[in-house]
Amino acid sequence: MANDKSPRRPRAETPKGFRDYFGAEVTARKAMLDAIAEVYHRYGFDPLETSAVETVEALGKFLPDVDRPNEGVFAWQEAGSEGGDADWLALRYDLTAPLARVAAQYRNDLPSPYRRYAMGPVWRNEKPGPGRFRQFYQCDADTVGSASVAADAEICAMLADALETVGIPRGDYVVRVNNRKVLNGVMEVAGLSGDDKQTERGIVLRAIDKIDRLGDAGVRALLGEGRKDDSGDFTKGAGLGPEQVEVVMGFMAAKRASGGETVARLRQLVGASVIGSEGVAELESIADLLAAQGYGPDRIVIDPGVVRGLGYYTGPVYEAELTFEILDEKGRKRQFGSVAGGGRYDGLVKRFTGQDVPATGVSIGVDRLLAALRAKGRVQDETTGPVVVTVMDRERMADYMAMVGDLRQAGIRAEVYLGNPKNFGNQLKYADKRQSPIAVIQGGNEAAAGTVILKDLILGARIAESATLEEWKDRPAQVEVPRAGLVAAVRKMLGQ
Repeated sequence: MANDKSPRRPRAETPKGFRDYFGAEVTARKAMLDAIAEVYHRYGFDPLETSAVETVEALGKFLPDVDRPNEGVFAWQEAGSEGGDADWLALRYDLTAPLARVAAQYRNDLPSPYRRYAMGPVWRNEKPGPGRFRQFYQCDADTVGSASVAADAEICAMLADALETVGIPRGDYVVRVNNRKVLNGVMEVAGLSGDDKQTERGIVLRAIDKIDRLGDAGVRALLGEGRKDDSGDFTKGAGLGPEQVEVVMGFMAAKRASGGETVARLRQLVGASVIGSEGVAELESIADLLAAQGYGPDRIVIDPGVVRGLGYYTGPVYEAELTFEILDEKGRKRQFGSVAGGGRYDGLVKRFTGQDVPATGVSIGVDRLLAALRAKGRVQDETTGPVVVTVMDRERMADYMAMVGDLRQAGIRAEVYLGNPKNFGNQLKYADKRQSPIAVIQGGNEAAAGTVILKDLILGARIAESATLEEWKDRPAQVEVPRAGLVAAVRKMLGQ
């Protein structure tokens, strides 16, 4: 007997860790990106759009695991070609590694320093979780080719301006600045310099980065023999002795009431370390440059608690943190936290050219920033839909198209109903689902009289919910106007 079994239909669902974005969400994101781009443009940065796909070789050691090139990224190997190995390709993991490739590839054509901003999706093949997706948007700005800490100060100022432009007022955010050179100096004082101490330094960095979550006791445990969490899992520590632990903890507690006092305390902690002293001097210069532009500690502060996890940072690092409280999924108050971060990465382009090329930049997490604005009620999730021209007579579609054409020419968002016009009620339901403010109606009688009916759908819904009979009569939700006055009447009804 023939097998008549039809093929299985594909499941209509997004892959795990991905999601779809609809009207209002896309509109809100675009508005935010446009606002940030305007700030970057004002600072003299040029837009750059790179391919979503890079070679794994170009992404390089900044992947989570270089021994397995498809671990942490979405990667595939091209079909083999004669006389050579096939390339591994991957969706970009961030927007910084593609910039390094561009800076090297076009180094003879680009101005130096090269100032660029880039916005777009990146992909990470990591375990998804609540609010954590495998595709998300980043918004970066970088200066390549300048070793001056003025470039770092400028990035911090621009980040503060961008946050305020999208709706985060002063007092609701702080840009925190540190320097990896200072941390390296502290490590040196603590006896953790040298290649043989790479593992211990890595554990120390991760421990410092967890101070907000684990507190002093948890970090001390990780700096020492290790820590057992509430579930019983044990995390091996750095194995530092008591004196070494005190040096590191002293660094984390170095923040003082003023930037000058913090710098003075850091200078004490790094002692005779050359690299540490250099980092302290850079922080002092950054603070002076920002103060000269009017960026004080109400917006940007020196904070030794900023570590930044990526290994390629070589100097100043910075992080934008939102300081207001929100309720978590269990109803507990907590601060929203970080929405942007970056720093100096002077070794990134060198991978391609063999020559030192200084660079510094910042990346804004667009989705997190949108979530923050939404939590504060500063994002309008509902958007006004188009004016809908209904269809009362199929044979008069040209008339309806002329109406919608007039509205569009006047800059009014509008559309003709293109479904089955047989049931007029369905047309109004459609307009309601589209969140349309107005329905334009012209039947045979109106056409003969040279008029159109405008139905105020928003006002009509409000009246239906709560108005008295007198209010209904005083504020009719439907008016009849001359066809020649369609545009003017719609504008008036829209409040334009």
